[in-house]
Amino acid sequence: MNDNRRRSALQPPSDPHGNMRSGIPLPSTVKKPTPNSRMSLAGPAIRLGNPYGAPPGTNPRNSMARSQNINPLLMSTSKLGKTPLNNTRRGSIWAGGPGAAQVPNSSQLQKDPRPIRDRSFQNKERVDIVNFLQSAGLDIDMNQLLNIQSKNYRAIFEYLVQVLDPAHPIDSSMKFEEIFVPALKALHYPYANAMDNKWLATVGSPHSWPLLLGVLHWLVEMCRMKEHYLGGTHPTLQDPANIAEEFYNIMDHRALAFEYYEKSYHLWLDLIDDFVEPKQLLEDRFAKKNERIQKALDLQRQQTDEAKLEYTKFTTAAAPVAALQAENQTRVRDAEKFQRMLRQLETRTQKLTKSIALEKADLANKEELLERMKVEQEELDKIVKEQNLSPEEANKMTSDYEMLSRNIEDLKQRIADTERAAMSLEVSLANRVSATEDVLHTYALTLPSLGLSPPLPPPHSDIDLNLELNTANSDVRQLLYGPDIRKLVKPTLSHIAEFKRSQRAEVENERIRVDNEIEQLTLECDTVDDEVNQLEKKVAAVNEQAMDLHNAAQLDALASNKSAQQLEAMIASAKMAAAANGTGVKSRLNSLQLDYREQVERVNRLKDDTIRVIIKNSSEIAEFKNEVSKRLKELRDCAEMG
Repeated sequence: MNDNRRRSALQPPSDPHGNMRSGIPLPSTVKKPTPNSRMSLAGPAIRLGNPYGAPPGTNPRNSMARSQNINPLLMSTSKLGKTPLNNTRRGSIWAGGPGAAQVPNSSQLQKDPRPIRDRSFQNKERVDIVNFLQSAGLDIDMNQLLNIQSKNYRAIFEYLVQVLDPAHPIDSSMKFEEIFVPALKALHYPYANAMDNKWLATVGSPHSWPLLLGVLHWLVEMCRMKEHYLGGTHPTLQDPANIAEEFYNIMDHRALAFEYYEKSYHLWLDLIDDFVEPKQLLEDRFAKKNERIQKALDLQRQQTDEAKLEYTKFTTAAAPVAALQAENQTRVRDAEKFQRMLRQLETRTQKLTKSIALEKADLANKEELLERMKVEQEELDKIVKEQNLSPEEANKMTSDYEMLSRNIEDLKQRIADTERAAMSLEVSLANRVSATEDVLHTYALTLPSLGLSPPLPPPHSDIDLNLELNTANSDVRQLLYGPDIRKLVKPTLSHIAEFKRSQRAEVENERIRVDNEIEQLTLECDTVDDEVNQLEKKVAAVNEQAMDLHNAAQLDALASNKSAQQLEAMIASAKMAAAANGTGVKSRLNSLQLDYREQVERVNRLKDDTIRVIIKNSSEIAEFKNEVSKRLKELRDCAEMG
């Protein structure tokens, strides 16, 4: 980028261990801006986390984001479209940045909990330090740490500080004692207050080396943590290359926003006010993020439409519960009929069992009788043989026997016909009993719906209209269990029906009367509305008069004020003339003062009249509103009572 178009090229510092945006150093030489160049929005940068000032003749690497000169253009939206909520760049998290930990108070000395004076722990620290430095490409071995010198310790310390925070200012011309403790405090070493600069003269002494070795080991551990952090894909790195297609972390949003602001800022420094390319990249990234969500949203909308159609189908169609309830009632009635039929069949079975037992007993008696008759026949045959009957007598006996046999067959046929008629009568009886039970069931359900369940209203409070069918009773007159239908039930129902018809006629008459009253109240409401409209017109006229009076009073007040100002000017000129010409004009001054007082009194009187008219009109309006609300309340009470 050309130096004659903008003030300076702001490039991030080189960092061999990562690309974290800890600060943007300014170059050592800055050219004066030309008339067509744009200045940086941040102004001259001053590092906030530096505990000591830069020495004269040096060029400290300051961060543009930590500027004390806040440019008012930072709050404008005319250049970058929309100003971000957090209008500061990310600074170094190691040296006083916004996200850095709080520096402990100098008065609070913390004791190092590490076993730094343990030989095995010291050996481990030296191994870790040597391995890290050798992996970084430095020529160092274990002997240099065993016999450490102050210059070697300073070189290792400065290298680790630069690795940990490349933006930290270190001046090689300064004494090591001047930069040691401030650098540890800037890096938030927790035990920096326990350090003594006198130890740096003899770093390998037994009393100072464990603590100084602990400092190097802590710096190495922090460098490893930084490498691990910068080498990963944690969202707080805010690296756009690590952001997935679908992201929801706030750090990913901030990374994209920072990238957009950075590109737009460079374009703005190049005198380009249209940030088309950064906007397009940002829109494409979010469109790609929202692509799957849009597909899922379309699918959910389709499912929602299908669910709405299904819901409409279910709401418009009859409720399946009603059909199930009707079917349940049918099944319950069928079950009751089936139970009654079972009871009837059980009764019939008992009767048939008894009849079968009787028939078996009768059959046994008849078999005994048959045996006896066989015996008698044999005896008679013997007697006939002994008697030597004639053929005529034998024929007669044979004819008598055949006639008796035919009579027996006729009797058996009649018995069979009688049994078939009895079976058909039993079937018709069962059907009639079932129909009668259905009618009684409907009758029992109709009584509660008509409010005729006991107790009945007087004078029938002692009557129970419920009827039950007792099919097990052989007496026809006792089949119905309950009051007599002809003598009690039918007359009672006729009387109740007549009473209901009379009540219905009374209710109809009362309805007609209430309708007439409502029509009268409606007419009265219309009349009251007309009166209210007339009163509103009167109030509007009164308000117009009040406004006219108020305007006239204001005009009079303005004229009076104008005349009073003129009089005051005349009095001032009269006083000046009196002072110049002597006491000859005192009388004129007095007359002018009297005129001024009269004008003031007139203005006050007009003000009082105007206030009284306004108060009177306001009181009349309030009384009118109270009267209208009272009438409306009375009208509402009449309507509610009607």
